[in-house]
Amino acid sequence: MRTGSEPTTARSPLRTRFWLSVWGLVWTIFGTVAFAIAGRPGWAAACAVLWLIVTIDMTMILRHMRQGPHYQPGPDIPPYRPPEHRHP
Repeated sequence: MRTGSEPTTARSPLRTRFWLSVWGLVWTIFGTVAFAIAGRPGWAAACAVLWLIVTIDMTMILRHMRQGPHYQPGPDIPPYRPPEHRHP
């Protein structure tokens, strides 16, 4: 059922986002080091910028996880208002 309030009540799977950020962090660190060793400073800089972005994203994810159910309500909290009773 759609109520029109989905953009304000949307929930994000923070644990999944966290582990995807860990995966991205590992690859950007690897890419930065590998390109720096290979003598490709442009690609190393690009990976370093991505490393910074992934680190900032991971910081925000961890912050939201620590704030608790305000940002990640449990399955018992519906993401929409229950429908009003309609009498036929």
